[in-house]
Amino acid sequence: MIKVGVIRGGISSEYDVSLKTGSNVLSHLRSEKLNKTYKAIDILIDKEGVWHINGKPISIADVFHSVDVIFNALHGDYGEDGKVQQILDGWKIPYTGSGAFASALGYNKVLAKEQFALLGIKTPNHIVVSEYKKEDGPIKSYSKNVAQRIHSQMPPPWIIKPLSGGSSVGMRMCKTYPELIKAFEDGVNKEVDVLVEEMIEGKEATVGVVNNFRNKKVYVLPSTEIRVHKGKDFFDFEAKYEGMSEEICPGNFTRKEKDELERLASLIHTGLNLSHYSRSDFIIHSRKGNSLSLGFKWAPDN
Repeated sequence: MIKVGVIRGGISSEYDVSLKTGSNVLSHLRSEKLNKTYKAIDILIDKEGVWHINGKPISIADVFHSVDVIFNALHGDYGEDGKVQQILDGWKIPYTGSGAFASALGYNKVLAKEQFALLGIKTPNHIVVSEYKKEDGPIKSYSKNVAQRIHSQMPPPWIIKPLSGGSSVGMRMCKTYPELIKAFEDGVNKEVDVLVEEMIEGKEATVGVVNNFRNKKVYVLPSTEIRVHKGKDFFDFEAKYEGMSEEICPGNFTRKEKDELERLASLIHTGLNLSHYSRSDFIIHSRKGNSLSLGFKWAPDN
């Protein structure tokens, strides 16, 4: 029997989402179909970073001696950014998902966008705003200066998101100049650099990729359409996890759109050297002279 440790929880703001992901994995491993092959071990990392098995604090050495493989169900910092992967690599514990370097690259939105450019993949125009520090001056005057710089370089509306992080945590849409100022007055970049991108409107799509499935080294799953319910302007954390959106699979895409979505999802998976599985999000937007423009939004759930 293969002992599978399912790591969940973690130190990020996505703690609760990770608990649910891990719970789903544990439930499947303990099902009648799988429980004769796998022994599921619930490994909780609390918000202070302490590891537990069955409620008892443990060390990484205890994990090493308790499992054959780790299913990484962590979200956000420490789980998706390569840090826990480095620890597991150091102890030579196999785990699901991408390795430390690929995870770190995919988690940093600017580094990922640079890689996509090399691969010929379109992403929205962007500006990086550094983390706010006290030496930047009073927050109100600072916010106006930053907003002026953004407004002079990129027309509204703007999407603001943390430079790192998953599940659309911390994303904001600013439609007007006053809203842009307020976002920085509220401290959107007080703890981390932020990415300001142009808003691209169109159909939302998400495409999953898995390795070594159905006799293919890279298998692309059917393209899924995301529909956000009325009252929501875009696909943020609330829309994802609080029932304000729906996923339609297979999505309502033309053959040309479907083929391009699958091509790009496969290219991203291989181009970033991702492992086991990944998911990429896209916005399909038509422009004159260009029948299909796919604006890419990286979703670092690798």
